Amino acid sequence: MFNFMDYTTTYAKPAPQSPAGHPRPNKNQSRTYMLISLTVLGTAWCLITYIIGINPVFLPSPTSVANAFLSLGNENVLLPYTLISLYRVLVGFLAAALLAIPLGILMATSPKVEGFFAPFIGFIRYLPVSALIPLMILYFGIGDFEKMAVIFVGSFFQLVLMVQDTVATVPGDLLKAAYTLGASGPSLYTRVILPASLPGIMDNLRICMGWAWTYLVIAELVAANSGLGFMILRSQRFLQTDRIFAGLIIIGCLGVLTDYLFKFASKFMFPWHERLGH
Repeated sequence: MFNFMDYTTTYAKPAPQSPAGHPRPNKNQSRTYMLISLTVLGTAWCLITYIIGINPVFLPSPTSVANAFLSLGNENVLLPYTLISLYRVLVGFLAAALLAIPLGILMATSPKVEGFFAPFIGFIRYLPVSALIPLMILYFGIGDFEKMAVIFVGSFFQLVLMVQDTVATVPGDLLKAAYTLGASGPSLYTRVILPASLPGIMDNLRICMGWAWTYLVIAELVAANSGLGFMILRSQRFLQTDRIFAGLIIIGCLGVLTDYLFKFASKFMFPWHERLGH
């Protein structure tokens, strides 16, 4: 019986090297330049706010933002709102992933399934998520389920097509080798298609997770009484720009954290999948 792992260790071609004349990226160099980038950004922020003295309504100083974090923490707002937003994102995104992955795989491998779902998905994915919020409120109310539905709709239709494209790029030679060695039916999916496409699907999930945070803020800007998006909107009404920056920093940090978690999970789960620089 054909096994993808055996194929990758025995028959598969080695991972492509970097183009001639261009050295492979060095992790230490990447970290150094990342540190330089953050230093330049922080220095520019301090220069503009402390020395040039721009109006804090437009750009608060690092000290003001730090004080905003302390004030939000003392008000018992920062942690609860962060956890609420994280909960909404994870539930909506996981629901979208659980349905989008199998549907995307079926659309890539079955012309009938693709023909049935493609027109509907192709139409919905071009609709702005913000334009659907009035309908979401009408159908689901203004509770958590409505916020999760916005995240689901914003992630699901994009993710289906991304998974479909990823599965469609499984090498034809790999499938021919599997057929030759007797793979068919469910075993073709479990032993060939899924192992070959899962690294790419993990990348699809990683990209869509970033979109999910965007959709969350959109959902919480309308008919909400909790969450980071609600906190940002309320701060805007009172020109509390430092609190707006605090909310944005939290969302950015959570996004970076989930991004690194996806990277780590991809390395751990798919050791055979090599990339440039790894």
